[in-house]
Amino acid sequence: MKTYSLQDSRDLYGIDNWGAGYFDILPSGHLMVRPVHGESQSVDVKQVVDELVARGISTPILLRFPQILASQVERLSGAFARAVEEFGYRSVYSPVFPVKVNQRKEVIQDLLRSGRRFRLGLEAGSRAEILIAMAQDAPAGSLLVCNGFKDAAYLVTASLGMQLGHKVVVVLEKPFEVENLLRMADQLDPVPYLGLRVKLHSRGSGRWEKSGGAASKFGLSASQILQGIDKLREAGLLDRLCMLHFHIGSQVTEIRRIKTAIQEASRIYAKLRKMGVEINLLNVGGGLGVDYDGSRTSSDASVNYTVQEFANDVVYNIKDICKREEVPEPEIVSESGRALTAYHSMLITDVVAAVTPNSVPAAVLDDKDPPVVQELGYIRDRVNPKNHREFWHDALQQRDELLNRFNLGYLSLEDRAKGESLFWEVAHKAVRFAKHQKYVSEELENLEHHLSSKYICNFSVFQSIPDSWALEQLFPVVPIHRLHQQPTCMATLVDITCDSDGEIDRFVDLKDIKESLEVHPLHPGEPYYLGVLLIGAYQDVMGDYHNLFGAVNEAHICVEPDGKHSVRTLLRGDTVRQVSQIFGHDPDALSRHVEGFVEMMVREGRMEKATATRINASYRQELSRYTYLDRNNF
Repeated sequence: MKTYSLQDSRDLYGIDNWGAGYFDILPSGHLMVRPVHGESQSVDVKQVVDELVARGISTPILLRFPQILASQVERLSGAFARAVEEFGYRSVYSPVFPVKVNQRKEVIQDLLRSGRRFRLGLEAGSRAEILIAMAQDAPAGSLLVCNGFKDAAYLVTASLGMQLGHKVVVVLEKPFEVENLLRMADQLDPVPYLGLRVKLHSRGSGRWEKSGGAASKFGLSASQILQGIDKLREAGLLDRLCMLHFHIGSQVTEIRRIKTAIQEASRIYAKLRKMGVEINLLNVGGGLGVDYDGSRTSSDASVNYTVQEFANDVVYNIKDICKREEVPEPEIVSESGRALTAYHSMLITDVVAAVTPNSVPAAVLDDKDPPVVQELGYIRDRVNPKNHREFWHDALQQRDELLNRFNLGYLSLEDRAKGESLFWEVAHKAVRFAKHQKYVSEELENLEHHLSSKYICNFSVFQSIPDSWALEQLFPVVPIHRLHQQPTCMATLVDITCDSDGEIDRFVDLKDIKESLEVHPLHPGEPYYLGVLLIGAYQDVMGDYHNLFGAVNEAHICVEPDGKHSVRTLLRGDTVRQVSQIFGHDPDALSRHVEGFVEMMVREGRMEKATATRINASYRQELSRYTYLDRNNF
């Protein structure tokens, strides 16, 4: 028999396919991260987790790798630099990070720090985001692009950003926003730079396809663009117009859709230039996708192009149309937040228990057992690789007979229990035999999923990976250790919330989507850690507090020049006290109420004073605990 290898684990979990060069397996079987793209220094993820746990930082833990953010900025900017050089493009590329993708302070600051030499700017979609963005130490000459709905206060805030030295571009996306701007112009000193968001006929592809096209929420039609330009000209503000913007949706899966949109937008840009509108920025919006499942296809969890292909198509198509129309080539802007941040963080959770459906001890037959039970025993004892499908069908028939006879009162509860045990023994054998066949029928594949264990994991889907629940988004899930051992169990992952939706039952697979994950058996007294990867985009900012499970512990890990890793930042997760305050509960008032109940019970003689003291102290202590499970209590 072939010895299980590290490459088998790489293939099984698809690490080489979706990892973008950042992830691999060490000889010890531990998951490793290479945060600096193209360099050999690595981080042993299991070692990091062990060190954190030894310091009292318990799971779930969010690990961030700031150097991956820097690597992604360099990858994206480098791809456009190569495209500009290859096609002789006579302008530049400016990356912009949309704050909404990850509003965490550390993420924004790390991106700006690493993106300084590329003039990385920010995009804001609300007044709150503008206020955060304008307080950052952004690179000189970088853009602050302002999208979203705009009222008077929004425009005043944008003007304030201009006074602070930022290059603020307010993108007008609705006809009424043009009117608001004109009414407010006299009160804005200075008037910010302006952009127009065009509603393209072209649409994206994938889950967010509806963000583009004629029915999209944002954007101006061709006639509204012309009307807006006329109004700006009449108001003497046309010289403030510098950007044409479009967005066909996040995570665009097909490069063909991107090409079509670029061509349409470039043509509109060229026609406006010929009309004397001196726009010099073409903002291609977001849409640059991440290959979450590694399939390199146009499925919702993948993209059928590379970052370099994206950059090449953007640069080439803009240049081609500008050349045909004989207009200047604009500065290219993109808002590629998902591609910049997705890879940089992972959630580490521990499995606290395993539940195996219909796992029963082998039934022992008795001569007094009724015929239907005897028949199920016969099937159990004689099912083999050659007859497993036929005997499985026989078992289904006998199971139905068993239930019918029980419901009619002919069988005892003990008879039913023994018959069901025999039935599930047949099921497990049939699945085991089917795995060795060249072709596995759909019914037996479904049966295998039904028989999968449920690994109870110490985290909340709703807090840490909400898109897995809300959008059925795929994220790679990998054990962070024991990867040199063959996993022999199949499981879905359930969280510790009291909600049946708190489950991951869709997993990355190269050809399809797996309904269960290959995992290792649990060893008593030993932790088993799983990592959920590529969660750096949107998950931080969209998690909720279902069952009052709060933000998780967080550590920022860097590789030093000597090859060793360091914990640059450590952030404690929410306590019960902190989470209760979010929802209007005063923890001190809660403690006082409990103390009042206890005092009354003491007065009434229903509780000893020593017990009361212990309860009060215990309650206050529990309020200060992490909201997640403590492994030491299992």
